[in-house]
Amino acid sequence: MSIAIETPEKASDVTPTFPELVSAFARIGLMSFGGPAAQIALMHKICVEEKRWINEERYLHALNYCMLLPGPEAQQLATYIGWLLHGVRGGIAAGLLFVLPGLAVILGLSSLYALYQEASLVAGLFFGLKAAVLAIVVEAVMRIGKRALKTGFHRGLAAAAFIGLFFLSLPFPLVVLAAALIGLLHARGAPAAAIELSEDVRARPPLLDQLGTLVFWVAVWLAPLPILWLTLPETALPEVQAFFSKMALVTFGGAYAVLAYVAQVAVDHYQWLKPGEMLDGLALAETTPGPLVLVLSYVGFLAGFRQSGALDPLLGGLLGGVIAAWATFVPSFIWIFAGAPYIERLRGNRLLSAALSAITAAVVGVILNLAVWFSLHVIFTKVEPMALGGFGPLTLSVPLPVWSSLDWPALIIALVAAVMIFRFHLGIGRTLLAAGALGLAARFLL
Repeated sequence: MSIAIETPEKASDVTPTFPELVSAFARIGLMSFGGPAAQIALMHKICVEEKRWINEERYLHALNYCMLLPGPEAQQLATYIGWLLHGVRGGIAAGLLFVLPGLAVILGLSSLYALYQEASLVAGLFFGLKAAVLAIVVEAVMRIGKRALKTGFHRGLAAAAFIGLFFLSLPFPLVVLAAALIGLLHARGAPAAAIELSEDVRARPPLLDQLGTLVFWVAVWLAPLPILWLTLPETALPEVQAFFSKMALVTFGGAYAVLAYVAQVAVDHYQWLKPGEMLDGLALAETTPGPLVLVLSYVGFLAGFRQSGALDPLLGGLLGGVIAAWATFVPSFIWIFAGAPYIERLRGNRLLSAALSAITAAVVGVILNLAVWFSLHVIFTKVEPMALGGFGPLTLSVPLPVWSSLDWPALIIALVAAVMIFRFHLGIGRTLLAAGALGLAARFLL
């Protein structure tokens, strides 16, 4: 039985070389501030608009699939795009490069935090970058929305998704699955045209090869566990691997969906963290590039640092952070390499194409919700929920800023970034560089 490593059908007319792919995703990994909305926007701008490596349809199709998966959807999307362009090695390169810069930063900050309990100076370093990301997110919502919401039906779905998430706090998976079901039902009355695919994509992927791929990557994912139990049983490292492997299977909707549970277990059961330290870790993760779920590496670091056994505490912490990242991010490769060939084949299925186009519309609402949430928390230092009443089991509430907490430097930097992007059409690199300089100046001068 062989592991399938073939490259899928060419994603666009412009196919990068492998070094070009590596260079682009290294750049994306270094600039992916601001959570999933900003990261999805960044990949769209670079891979779809600037490089034209993948067309809009393929990008949204991949995004729809990743939104249905547990775990960090932005890293899964990077892996999917890399796989489309250069097969398994492209997916591995893109997925790793999306995570590694942020992982290196969070491990460094966790080391400083564990040793000195002080990392506030680092927040100033990324202050301007976070403010500039607002403009990138707004641009993504506008561009993706313009291309995905072509009918009143899809615009209604996007609005309903935003209302469900922002006002009703409905579970993220419920919103996406409801959109898929509505799309299927709508397709029965208004059939969508089937998409013409080449024969190599229309053909069913070899079952044995895909099973081999699944078994191989599951083995890679779980390989550290028996090694840790045999060699370092007195440390927290085996429990870190086991606990975060379980979390990787239930983290639908991103990091916020499981942070409360992780904090409770880490503090009360394992005693890896002290009360309140999860918020410190979240603050560190929000100021670093990469997925917000990297906060789990901070938890793993403190677990390994404080329960290091015979290991040096700093070495135990670094191992704990890496193991938490391994348990969290390797499943993304499983979902993509084992499932993406089937998802690509389904692009030609009329009903499923209709369901996924409905998910695309809902995703616009999801990104808008994330963008509004991110905007509120960057421009204002205090945001409080306000109840609007309710009906039945649903309670209406909306997060409102405390107007006296307006962060003027953040607002000014966000406006400068918006002018640079929308008026002068400057690239992301220049915009972030200028915003970072303004952020440093604001922190030192104000």
